[in-house]
Amino acid sequence: MDLLKQSIFQAIDEASEELEKLSTDIWRNPELNFEEHHAHEILTNFLECKGFNVIKKFAIETGFKADLGSTENGPNIAVICEYDALPEIGHACGHNLIAEAGVAAGLGIKAAMEKAEKPFGKITVLGTPAEEGGGGKIDMINAGVFDDIDVAMMVHPFPKTVSHVSLAAVDMVTIKYTGKAAHAAAYPWEGVNALDAAVLCYQNVSCLRQQMKPTWRAHGIINKGGIKPNIIPEFTELEYYFRAPIKQELDEMRDKMKSCFDSAATATGCQVSYSFSSKPYLNLVTNNRMADVFWSNAKSIGVKFDAKEDTIAGSTDMGNVSQIVPIIHPIYGIETLHGNHTKDFATAAGDPKAQLHTLNQAKSYGTDLP
Repeated sequence: MDLLKQSIFQAIDEASEELEKLSTDIWRNPELNFEEHHAHEILTNFLECKGFNVIKKFAIETGFKADLGSTENGPNIAVICEYDALPEIGHACGHNLIAEAGVAAGLGIKAAMEKAEKPFGKITVLGTPAEEGGGGKIDMINAGVFDDIDVAMMVHPFPKTVSHVSLAAVDMVTIKYTGKAAHAAAYPWEGVNALDAAVLCYQNVSCLRQQMKPTWRAHGIINKGGIKPNIIPEFTELEYYFRAPIKQELDEMRDKMKSCFDSAATATGCQVSYSFSSKPYLNLVTNNRMADVFWSNAKSIGVKFDAKEDTIAGSTDMGNVSQIVPIIHPIYGIETLHGNHTKDFATAAGDPKAQLHTLNQAKSYGTDLP
């Protein structure tokens, strides 16, 4: 066992400069969901050069699979890479580091497989696009990608380090109000104000928060609010995300949100339509046994945890994977107090200080191999 651990550490350490360049390249070239063509190309080329069997454009145009080994003599262990960025603020969720950690873990486990006296299964490095609202993993689930995978693992940069993580379910909805345009000064009585409906909708949801459970969340924006101040807006649009710990509570929350949307239309005389996402993210369930092993592995190489267990209000399409395959999704600090989805976190994700923490996470995947 010690020889296998040493082979994992050695393989990751020897590739550390290449891995950092890979991560930095992705960080400097942020791509939105389903548009990660550059990241797809450099990740798959790198894995091919390292001896993996690579399928490019796997299930999705920017998805990939890179594997080694066989399930005839052990489980198929998937290590997940994400690599999409956010609009305007780039890699403010650190997906460049997630990709790096996934590839690094793949290299380490590959080295252990080659060092082992007998075969012990299969390693699959899986490239999953479009986590940021696109539900890429859901598309891959529907395409049967996870049907032959026994367990799946990934890590995620964060302001703190926790091994046993729970994440909320989330759904998304777009609300559209249609009224009637009129000159706002000369003939306002001829208009039906769709902006009033949007504002009332926003206020209704805000009022609903008083009756929301502490673990529920609702947050939204007005995407379209009118054309000019002297024209009564004929069309407006809002977008909301809403979250709850489990799908059943999310459905309950959805019904309450619908009442907010409908009542705003009734009060203003507007017509309303709303469309919910076809790919809601389900709550993430950590496999405690796997997470216990990860916790032990990470502590043995000096990783300091802020807590062993924590519930985070955020969401991920890895939650959908966790409903069908045992998974872990530890979060880890990268020496910043700033939260994800901020410019400051994007800066931290590209800082060399994040490298040691990222590679230590990759080493922790495989230090309890059979």
